[in-house]
Amino acid sequence: GKKNYLIMIIGVVVILIGFALMLGGGSDDPTIFNEEIYNFQRIRLAPTVVLIGLAIEVYAIMANPGQEKK
Repeated sequence: GKKNYLIMIIGVVVILIGFALMLGGGSDDPTIFNEEIYNFQRIRLAPTVVLIGLAIEVYAIMANPGQEKK
């Protein structure tokens, strides 16, 4: 239903935010090592956000739109 598609769009946005958090940290010069690539944002936060987005996608697929709370 329409609700499921809305939840799926939210999940995709969360996944894209997670991948955006992984960007950067590299060096233009391959002979210089940048420690910034191993910060909390890229190692812990971004993968967690991506997994949350995937969980939202699974929920959107499994949710039954005809079932309402009483």
